[in-house]
Amino acid sequence: MQVRDAQAGEIDALARLWHDAWHETHAPLVPPGLTRIRTLQDFTTRLHDALDRTRVAATSARPAGFCIISGDELDHLFVASHARGSGAAAALLADAEARLAAAGVELAWLACAIGNDRAARFYEKHGWRRAGVFVHHPETPDGKLTMEAWRYEKRLR
Repeated sequence: MQVRDAQAGEIDALARLWHDAWHETHAPLVPPGLTRIRTLQDFTTRLHDALDRTRVAATSARPAGFCIISGDELDHLFVASHARGSGAAAALLADAEARLAAAGVELAWLACAIGNDRAARFYEKHGWRRAGVFVHHPETPDGKLTMEAWRYEKRLR
């Protein structure tokens, strides 16, 4: 599995991957107000904004998944349904951890939707520990939502 920098020309394909994976895994777990704003255009805009922090896993021209880091956070990690079990998620996670460590991060963290047990098992298998629950306030056109998420942490140094 090759992990490389995301390219501007693949934003549409990555946005579709993100949209589909997010709606499959997160929509049943989050407030309806958040699901309503997670449109394909929303994911496209967010990828444009994070392109320089985005890495892609691929075995061919078709992306299998991607990961975005932000500061000391593993911000997003999504894998296409066709690539689950292929090693793409593990490759992206290892790449993100290496990038965070290279940036001097000692304690990395990530948010996991409460109830996303498959993702929780994956992170735990790779040495992340559930540190607790925190309150997250995503912005929507109608104001901030309040929702809880699991906080996972991993010591990188």
